Amino acid sequence: MPKRTWQSGVKAGAAAVVAGSSAGTLSWAAYSYLMSQATAARGVIGHNVAKPPEADGVYSPGAAVPERWLRTTPYEVHLMIFGDSTAAGVGCLSAEEVPGVQIARRLADETGKRIRLSTKAIGGATSRGLSGQVDAMFVAGPPPDAAVILVGANDVTSKNSIRASARRLGEAVERLRAHDCAVVVGTCPDLGVVTAIPQPLRTVVRTWGLRLARAQAAATSAAGGHPVALADLLAPEFLAAPDRMFSSDHFHPSAAGYELAAIQIVPVLATALGMWHGGPLPDLPEVSEAAESRKLSTRMTASLNRFLWRRNVRRRAPARLDELLAIEEASAPGTRRVAE
Repeated sequence: MPKRTWQSGVKAGAAAVVAGSSAGTLSWAAYSYLMSQATAARGVIGHNVAKPPEADGVYSPGAAVPERWLRTTPYEVHLMIFGDSTAAGVGCLSAEEVPGVQIARRLADETGKRIRLSTKAIGGATSRGLSGQVDAMFVAGPPPDAAVILVGANDVTSKNSIRASARRLGEAVERLRAHDCAVVVGTCPDLGVVTAIPQPLRTVVRTWGLRLARAQAAATSAAGGHPVALADLLAPEFLAAPDRMFSSDHFHPSAAGYELAAIQIVPVLATALGMWHGGPLPDLPEVSEAAESRKLSTRMTASLNRFLWRRNVRRRAPARLDELLAIEEASAPGTRRVAE
């Protein structure tokens, strides 16, 4: 995500912060403040240009090492990965950590099938790049049996239109579904968990991200795909253990973070293929309760509720104490004899 994407995002964030204000000085101050935060965040996150480990191949149930795919190599399900750096596996140190590999391995173990993995995802891609990735798929060969798309964070930091981003995603899903490809989309993650982004900028990008995730889910479902709301499913763990869930750039997931995403995606993918045997799937949420609980308004409400509860307890304490003493006195041995 180049720096200019943050600049465009911050401009819109500043506009949101001072919406309705005619004070130019205030507007510029808000813009300057958010801009300085974006610069600081980029300094912490950095620009990860490392190429993810090569991971394509054929994964068999229980096999420790994948087979290199050749035209003569047999397989039963062709899985293709589309999207951005999180789909490509930026932040991973070995092929075993790449999200596509973790999904392919789990899908092979669940279905008992030989899974061919192909990756079309490109680091830094937004929804604008999905059509090109799908085009490249058609050039390379026939459509896959299944596809996983992870995209959205770069659309937020690039401040792409939410409606246009969701529409482009829906078009990619529709093209794949037209060829009987089962499609699962991991919608935009909750950027509120990225503590390297300071407040209030983090709240701005989080709000955009959750709005985009809802639009992506609607577009995916309308096109015949299956959305997986990664925001709520992953946020609690990322907030609880950021050192373990984030890679060294403090932005992309680590191997543990990618594994957590794969665990959520595989049941939905296997169900879409008609191969899930793990029982009924739960309803997947769309809004991150964990990140929501960290909002200032939420914390203030919780503090007020605790204050009112404690005050109520103090008011009732004397009456409750008298009640407990009366019960204890009545139940004590020899109480009636002493009274008489």
